[in-house]
Amino acid sequence: MILEAELLQNLAALPVEKRAITNLRVLNEAYDYARPSSFVRGMRIDLNGLTILLISGTASIDEQGRSVHIGDFRAQLRRTYQNITGLLEAEGATWHDIVRTTCYLRDIERDYEAFNAERTEFFREQELDPVPASTGIQAILCRPELLIEIEAIAMFRTDPRV
Repeated sequence: MILEAELLQNLAALPVEKRAITNLRVLNEAYDYARPSSFVRGMRIDLNGLTILLISGTASIDEQGRSVHIGDFRAQLRRTYQNITGLLEAEGATWHDIVRTTCYLRDIERDYEAFNAERTEFFREQELDPVPASTGIQAILCRPELLIEIEAIAMFRTDPRV
């Protein structure tokens, strides 16, 4: 019991390691946006063998920072999934590690049916079971041409002994 208490005390003293996530092959860096609105594409947090990835709101943006698939909701959603996939891959993760998504739709009444159909198909392609917890919200997005934006949380173990 004393050794366990000492171990817990030592673990509590360890710093939380964090660093920005990036993947320039699929998505430009957020610092390309006008300041002071800069942010990172995601944050990696390592906690004693557990890694948490906090993926910032991600949309249909290309590697040059341009909005792509203007006016095509389904294509924007697929590009958004591609961008999130790239960010996950850069950290050794996959959609199987996603535990939660928050999905912001510009017009939820118009686009929810297409959103749910595409999301269901994408999750089937990824063979996710269970699928992530998720919330859908209607919102004004950062660019008027964007129809969908998704943020995500992934969790996975990097130390198999833990």
